Amino acid sequence: MHISLRYPAVELLNGILYVLVYAKFGITAYSIYYMMFISALIVITFIDIDYQIIPDVITLPGMMLGLVGSIFILPEPHLYGRLMGISGSLAGLFTGGLIFYLIAVVSRGGMGGGDIKLMAMAGATFGWKSILLTIFIGSFAGSIYGISLMIFKGKGRKAKIPFGPFLSLGAAVSLFYGREIIAYYLNL
Repeated sequence: MHISLRYPAVELLNGILYVLVYAKFGITAYSIYYMMFISALIVITFIDIDYQIIPDVITLPGMMLGLVGSIFILPEPHLYGRLMGISGSLAGLFTGGLIFYLIAVVSRGGMGGGDIKLMAMAGATFGWKSILLTIFIGSFAGSIYGISLMIFKGKGRKAKIPFGPFLSLGAAVSLFYGREIIAYYLNL
């Protein structure tokens, strides 16, 4: 039986990111939550690459976990030690979801419902400030990739590109470095 190299590579990626979560946050209730969140981002990334869908079975429970976690375990992203609270989580959920919903409406289907729910899930986990950073980083990375495809592969502007991997990258960067990036930006 032949096992694709992709499976151990995904497991290795997951393990590396778990170690990074541990290194950044130690052993806490929210670090365990963040490990689950990272695993969800990895699964979303590879499903979106293969099938260009982001399953509701991941994002909808992720939204609920983010909301519940904000009440009991998730810290305010930039003031660790204080719980984010349901209001911060709801603000992030609606900010992430609404921005992508408006993009989907304006682009007439250029953005999928899975992307909307992914950003709502990340917003429920991070709050509104970090979801804006997540969107910026994901959009920037996706733009670089799209422009590269146009220049080097001759793809057109209407080429379908799964956006979930770039949004997941933005969420991971926000998780690990969002506090520092936003502090740096505010001090400019």
